[in-house]
Amino acid sequence: MKASPHPTRNQELSSAFAELSTPLLADACVRLRVPLRIAPPGIQPVKTKSRLAGRALPVRHYGSVDIFLEALEAGQPGDVLVVDNGGRTDEGCVGDLTALETKACGLAGIIIWGCHRDTAELIEIGFPIFSYGICLAGPLRIDRRDQDAFTSAHFGDAIVTKEDVVFADADGVLFVPGKKAEKVISTAKSIFQRERQQAREIQRGRKLREQLRFAEYLARRSADPNYTLRQHLRAIGGAIEE
Repeated sequence: MKASPHPTRNQELSSAFAELSTPLLADACVRLRVPLRIAPPGIQPVKTKSRLAGRALPVRHYGSVDIFLEALEAGQPGDVLVVDNGGRTDEGCVGDLTALETKACGLAGIIIWGCHRDTAELIEIGFPIFSYGICLAGPLRIDRRDQDAFTSAHFGDAIVTKEDVVFADADGVLFVPGKKAEKVISTAKSIFQRERQQAREIQRGRKLREQLRFAEYLARRSADPNYTLRQHLRAIGGAIEE
């Protein structure tokens, strides 16, 4: 792998994400009106409690492992290998050797729009890998390599490029434009602080309905059926999305 300007940035992303979650970052995106790009529901970590954050390293699989080895030539420590396998469930495109090689290159993990195999070995390796399930069969095809194989990856409806950063945990995977990442993280931290304060208040006996002046909202909605909770929260300065 080549010398990199990215490791420090990737380390900062990982450190900042350590106290956050993908739901908090998603709420921050909504508040900032950053397009919400998430992996289709159902993606899971191979090993429980896995989490990662880093710059996206996209690659489009075409049936042969060499595509991953070539992608890693351009990878930097802390990057996340984002594998586009078209959401296929009839083959496991990432196994133990790919995981070991990616880990040896210093990447943060692998996100697969598709399936993995060699599950027992992957769990033992302990490298963060997220996929849509297991298929014991490896690829039985060799398709024509896409000309954009190393510039972007499809992931459901999302298109991921090297300009994006990836966040993944037990709740799912989120893709954020790199230029927006710092603001999204700082906003997520403020949301987290507010929610923790609300949680502490509940534990002290002040219910959430009281904190949100929910009775006032119900009274206003009774008079105006079009009045929404979001409008109410905005009025009292409690809207997470604003």
